[in-house]
Amino acid sequence: MTKIKGIIFDYGGTIDSHGDHWSEVIYDGYIDAGLSVDKAVFRDAYVYAERALAKTRYILPQHNFLDLLRIKMDLELGWLADQGIVARDAVSGYAERISRYCYDRARAACDEARPVIEQLSSRYPLMLVSNFYGNVETVIRDMGLRQYFNGVIESAVVGVRKPDPRIFMLGVVALGLKPEEVLVVGDSFRKDIEPALSIGCHVAWIKGKGWTPEEDAQTHPSIISSLSDLLPLLN
Repeated sequence: MTKIKGIIFDYGGTIDSHGDHWSEVIYDGYIDAGLSVDKAVFRDAYVYAERALAKTRYILPQHNFLDLLRIKMDLELGWLADQGIVARDAVSGYAERISRYCYDRARAACDEARPVIEQLSSRYPLMLVSNFYGNVETVIRDMGLRQYFNGVIESAVVGVRKPDPRIFMLGVVALGLKPEEVLVVGDSFRKDIEPALSIGCHVAWIKGKGWTPEEDAQTHPSIISSLSDLLPLLN
């Protein structure tokens, strides 16, 4: 770590949910809203909404994270209503409660991460490299984080998605550094850690609840329990 001259951060799952896959946060939102849905069925709804967002431009650059969540929850819960699992007239109410719960969770995580990111930004140039919907700039401005990053590289804008390592190389080039001088911080072994290692970057994996049992069982020497663990590593 003594050779590190710049840091690339992932956003979703890394900064805004303590390393937990966002499906886990949303499912907690279902429970908080009093909506009882089998976990496997919920995951089908989650995948349906993600695919719909990939096919149709529902999310616009000006949408903040609460806007995004409301759109996503309308899609998920609409699908569940189509399956007869949620009453159609209950969709909007549930969507609003779940969106607000998830937004508050994300804001709390970002508030916790902010002092760490601020301290690191005083010592290193930072880049954000994220798979997102075309609005991550608005999201991180709303969360009070944009000023700490020298730049943002977003999959929906550059046309390259993780786990393609080229998106991380774009971040390395934007920093004006060599891969071996860059630390990549992410929450997904497959989408962040493996591709970053493949181009020669250092890595730190903030590991929370994953999407699959295989991800949960995966181990690696780079695992950290929180973003604050980065500070002693980089001293």
